[in-house]
Amino acid sequence: MSTHKKWRLLSNRDEHGDEVAALARALGLLEPTAVLLYNRGYTTPELAKKFLDRDEIRFHDPFLLDDMEVACERIERAIRDGEHIVVYGDYDVDGVTSVSALLLYLRSRGANAGYYIPNRAGEGYGINAAALEQLAGEGCTLLVTVDTGITAVAEIELARKLGMDVIVTDHHECPAKLPDAAAVINPKRAGSRYPFPELAGVGVVFKLITALECRRHAGGGEDWLRAACEGYIDLAALGTVADVMPLVDENRLIVTLGLRAIENTKRPGLAALLELSGAAPPAGSRGPHHRKKRVTSSLVGYVIAPRINAAGRISCASKAVELFLTSSPDEARQIAAELCDTNRERQNEENSIIEQTYRKIEQEHDFERDRVIVLADDNWHHGVIGIVSSRITEHYNLPSILISFDGSEGEGEIGKGSGRSIKGLNLVEALNYCSDLLVKFGGHELAAGLSIERAKLPEFRRRINEYARAHLSDEDLATTVDVDCELRIHEITLRQAQELYLLEPFGIANPVPVFMLRGARVLDVCAVGSGRHTKITLKGMPGEEPIAAIYFGITPAELDFYPGDSCDLIFNLGVNDYMGVQTPQLVVRDIDGSEEYKAERRRERELYELVRSGHAALPAAEIVPTREDFASVYLYIKHEVCAGCDILSLHKIRRHFENVRPINPVKLRFIVDILVETKILNVERVVIDERRAGRPPKIVASRGAELYRFKINTVEGKVNLDKSSIYRRLKSQMAR
Repeated sequence: MSTHKKWRLLSNRDEHGDEVAALARALGLLEPTAVLLYNRGYTTPELAKKFLDRDEIRFHDPFLLDDMEVACERIERAIRDGEHIVVYGDYDVDGVTSVSALLLYLRSRGANAGYYIPNRAGEGYGINAAALEQLAGEGCTLLVTVDTGITAVAEIELARKLGMDVIVTDHHECPAKLPDAAAVINPKRAGSRYPFPELAGVGVVFKLITALECRRHAGGGEDWLRAACEGYIDLAALGTVADVMPLVDENRLIVTLGLRAIENTKRPGLAALLELSGAAPPAGSRGPHHRKKRVTSSLVGYVIAPRINAAGRISCASKAVELFLTSSPDEARQIAAELCDTNRERQNEENSIIEQTYRKIEQEHDFERDRVIVLADDNWHHGVIGIVSSRITEHYNLPSILISFDGSEGEGEIGKGSGRSIKGLNLVEALNYCSDLLVKFGGHELAAGLSIERAKLPEFRRRINEYARAHLSDEDLATTVDVDCELRIHEITLRQAQELYLLEPFGIANPVPVFMLRGARVLDVCAVGSGRHTKITLKGMPGEEPIAAIYFGITPAELDFYPGDSCDLIFNLGVNDYMGVQTPQLVVRDIDGSEEYKAERRRERELYELVRSGHAALPAAEIVPTREDFASVYLYIKHEVCAGCDILSLHKIRRHFENVRPINPVKLRFIVDILVETKILNVERVVIDERRAGRPPKIVASRGAELYRFKINTVEGKVNLDKSSIYRRLKSQMAR
């Protein structure tokens, strides 16, 4: 288990055993599913049924949002009079889906509507003066912002002077002074009557569309709401999931309905993207081997959203908008293929930058003092630094801000930055503390963007860490993984994995369930995914099939577990569909040696110490190394070091010989001692502190794992092992 991770079991199943059992019986569920519901606050059959059936959720009245009536009237007048309307959006998934949904709706009403998304590299986030002047010159009289605009006070004043009315729709934190626009629709407005402030930008757009439809049909019946959902709920769900909004209340309903719509999409662009990303079988294919994947929030977040995002990050976000606007399947496939290619380019760029940032962190960051990692470079791609910041924050459990300049050294040069935070530090409030040093900033509690002059970077680094020291406790910095429920081996079944779909969609405020399994016996360990990941086969119940677990991003060598070992692990439970056969699959989040495993390692160390001190004796064959033993161990260590793996655990070395010529673990320790004493090897104990490591450690097996860095020395002539005092003493002890 990694050095800084702590597992926190949210509830002991026995503690509320009667209530959980009653919940399971009443709803016909397996007990672990009932535990999950109980942990999430649905402690009675009535509450749990409402949650599972989504009966507790209704769409809120859109007219509870401030200025909604005014916005509808202005848009309707623009449609009626044939005014040129421009939808002005952001270049991320939330922005792209917001632009697409509103534009499709306006055009369905016969509006003369276009859109504008600024270029991330050239213009940056938000409304800019040059774009406004261009749009005014093209005849725009009504500008509708989506997923942006709430802080653009000066820019919206300029738009008015240029002859444009502006309607702002946004969901970011509101400043003290709102823009002087024709309408400002934002659920986070001070004093808002709207009951749910956590809508995504596209969620606010969806509310605007439903309000317009309600007025058009004079509120009669619910057909207008059904039509709005059929037309735009898929886009609303995409943006809501991608923007990592809490999946409770109205967002839960938007995403639930939206995922169903995506799974059965008639939208050519979405169908093509699902197919080319591997989330749906090729068009026209049939049979069990071509079963389409269930569309979940995880599939959207990890497969679909990155491909949409890649357009705005690497090239131009308009490509993603055109994917949703096109009605041509051929054009849709062409655009989807381009997005997949762009995403691969983004991944390569991201991997390059992450390697650079690890080196910079080792050289520049003061872990003893600073609690926010602030890095800058002249050559980082503006579109990728946000993703890299996420990875840094996830790895170090520290807020991080990456800033990219364009390479010039001018006094007033502006760098664009992207940051991610951890629970306990509101990033927008932290940036506000440094606002006099910034050109502009904005965002959410856990993710934000900024612009800054190069000369002010050192003071910004000092100031934001000053703020973080006052607001982040040591407890905030400890990486804790919440575990929902401990499972027994017989409970890991296909039915249990499938039953978890009832709790979808998962996301913020309704997280993917994390389970714990103790004392699992390892049957096999093998590399998968071109050697980058590890498949662990665990022993099931007697007479049952073994259980497959996958550990992404960890190789078998880094795992350091072998057949016969026993381990504790925490994991997500899913369904693996291979060649039409479905089985339960564990996706490992973290792993540690079981109590049995650790006790065995402790006994080995204690016995070694006793023998070494002369307080215990073992049979000579078990403890005194032969020349063949020395040669085998030395050659294996040399092979690993020459292959670039100089950090090894003693457990790994011993397991290598398990099926060849087993070596007693105490004997192995003495072999290493003797090779060091005779200067054949240099050995240094390694204590890994993940925070200070330039990349994740090479061995992640157990907190108790003994890791050593080995160096092979060049020795002149033949080595006489009998000159080793340790070797002579061992043979002497055994002779007695």
